[in-house]
Amino acid sequence: MVKRSRIIAFFLLVVLLGGMMGTTGEKIVKDIKLGLDLQGGFEILYEVKPIKEGEKITKDVLLSTVSALNKRINVLGVSEPRIDVEGNDRIRVQLAGVKDQNKAREILSTEAKLTFRDVHDNVLMDGSDLVEGGAKQTFDDKGKPSVGIKLKDANKFKQVTEKVLSMAPNNVLVIWLDFEEGVDSYAKEVGKEHPKFISAAQVNEVFNQTDVSIVGNFTVEEAKQLADLLNAGALPVELKEIYSTSVGAQFGEQALQKTILAGIIGIALAFLFMLVFYRLPGIVAVVTLSVYIYLILLIFDWMNGVLTLPGIAALILGVGMAVDANIITYERIKDELKLGKSLMSAYRIGNRGSFGTILDANITTIIAGVVLFAYGTSSVKGFATMLIISVLASFITAVYGTRILLGLLVKSRLFDKKPHYFGVNPKDILNIAQVTDDTDVPTKFARLDFVKRSKLFFAISGAMVVIGLVLLFTAKLNLGIDFSSGTRIDLMSETSLTTEEVKQELNKLRLEPKDIVLSGNKNEMAIVRFLGVLDQNEISQLKSHFKEKYGIEPNVSTVSPTVGKELARNAFISVLIASVGIIIYVTVRFEMYMALAAIVALLHDAFFIIAFFSLTRLEVDLTFIAAVLTIVGYSINDTIVTFDRIRYLMKKRKVKTADDLKDVVNKALQQTFGRSVNTVLTVVFTVVALLLFGSEAIRNFSFALLAGLVSGTYSSLFIAAQLWFVWKAKQLKKGKQKREQLEVEPEV
Repeated sequence: MVKRSRIIAFFLLVVLLGGMMGTTGEKIVKDIKLGLDLQGGFEILYEVKPIKEGEKITKDVLLSTVSALNKRINVLGVSEPRIDVEGNDRIRVQLAGVKDQNKAREILSTEAKLTFRDVHDNVLMDGSDLVEGGAKQTFDDKGKPSVGIKLKDANKFKQVTEKVLSMAPNNVLVIWLDFEEGVDSYAKEVGKEHPKFISAAQVNEVFNQTDVSIVGNFTVEEAKQLADLLNAGALPVELKEIYSTSVGAQFGEQALQKTILAGIIGIALAFLFMLVFYRLPGIVAVVTLSVYIYLILLIFDWMNGVLTLPGIAALILGVGMAVDANIITYERIKDELKLGKSLMSAYRIGNRGSFGTILDANITTIIAGVVLFAYGTSSVKGFATMLIISVLASFITAVYGTRILLGLLVKSRLFDKKPHYFGVNPKDILNIAQVTDDTDVPTKFARLDFVKRSKLFFAISGAMVVIGLVLLFTAKLNLGIDFSSGTRIDLMSETSLTTEEVKQELNKLRLEPKDIVLSGNKNEMAIVRFLGVLDQNEISQLKSHFKEKYGIEPNVSTVSPTVGKELARNAFISVLIASVGIIIYVTVRFEMYMALAAIVALLHDAFFIIAFFSLTRLEVDLTFIAAVLTIVGYSINDTIVTFDRIRYLMKKRKVKTADDLKDVVNKALQQTFGRSVNTVLTVVFTVVALLLFGSEAIRNFSFALLAGLVSGTYSSLFIAAQLWFVWKAKQLKKGKQKREQLEVEPEV
């Protein structure tokens, strides 16, 4: 009897979810904060150094520096900046949405140490003599912009002016900002058109007052900036840039638009695939995946998280991976239907049988995500955060959401005699009266003998490893500045660029590039790399020059040799820790041989990606490591599904010989082959969409994912299970020989 109330409940629940997402989704999206790579801005990692020899950088000094930096950021008017202390002597500053990046960098790094000196560079007064917050932009008696400051002690200023007056004809009071001892001098600067000192006023009388005006060739904006700097206070330390990245606003806007478009296309293709291949459960998958996307954005908003470009990529990739959980469940239900079970029975067994597999697969991906978060930089942390949230959200929606919605349809009894609604051909359904515990699930791949050709697969992989090693030793990797240190500039123009044109423009700035690579559909973008690290002034000139030339502010990233080595070391450590963590987990949940086989497959996949990048000369940067670890997590998912089926079949059958073992492995691979292909297709849809339509900034990341997906599917089907079979067969043979020996010994 059809229970229409269940159908009505299903539609009401779908309408309720759709209404909730429709009415609140837009507000959630607007509230989510965008990272600097999506709205423009910059990130700088400073090494904190003492100003005077012998001084130590303590926690209090770092906190005092953070406080001073916060005051300066307030001057800039940047909303919600992020300043983090890292280690014992580093501070990371992230400013998203800042309009004038050159000005912001200058204000942040300027020590703002004001000194009053004579013409012989002797200090007469300094910033400690100023009243806190007493500086303001004013105008002098000629109407020119100036800076008014208030002194603590009028008598001290009287003594200073008396001393300078007595030095006639050199009765000049020179005011400096950030005077460098042993480098700067009045004598060197006085003849220059634009001297480094702020002003040099002739003292013709003694002043006994606290209100002093600093007069120079200021604009109103410059005078206001100096007053704000003085009010913010001098930095108690010296800040040295050791890592920086800046993104122009137009770059960020374009990256956001492109990646969202890629996401829509990739997700739409995944949805279409689920509808065509799984039909009714596919409709449920579309609903639960839509809720999954909404839930991720909601959680991210609650966390007050910052959405970055890699974060959006993780969200889009997460949809493809979330489909995996649906496919595992749906394939188990289809298997039970093919064995002649009723729809209700197939639904219950399928849900129960798939839960452990989904849990194991998700935990291994979370291990990779946690390692990425622990060892990654800010953009990689954004990717890792989104990846972890995606896994958790997909578990909730794909497991519990699917059970509720699909359960309503199944329990309505409307589809009891309609297996085609679940993607099952009635011709493939066995007579349940003839089904026993040893009956295998009918599959299109029953004739494939995976184990028979295991030596061929091992040989192919061995050859790939040898070729990869030769490539690595000869061509090596095309390391980006993240690992080799240096400077990278991303230029963008509204018209096509040429290598010669870009080189000529750089020569005007007296800059010699290491290489120039054109990109974009019409060569409207150029990637320029330098061996050395450009300083703040060079970056400022470069940004101003190309913004004036092309109308678009370029992206500039710098990595010092110290940080480059650290990033390379952390990348190696992160892959190692993730691998060890997965070995331990798979050993506990399965067995040691399965764990070892899984790790060999993972190393195979990681090496394949590395060899692919060496062959194609694609740049290896931090997102490459994120891609490798993502594939490590994803590939183990596929392997776990196969091992789970092997374990299931081992419990059903008595395995005594190598032939029995071979049959189990073959059956497991035959039964999971379709699921592996379907899963990789849904993820490939999203990755290819990112590759074709996404931002140039994550193009290499997408290439690495695509290469890893192909390799991961191959290794799960043709390497991991076969390796386990070889090792397990040897163990079985040794056990048999030992038993035979024990049986013979009593007779002797």
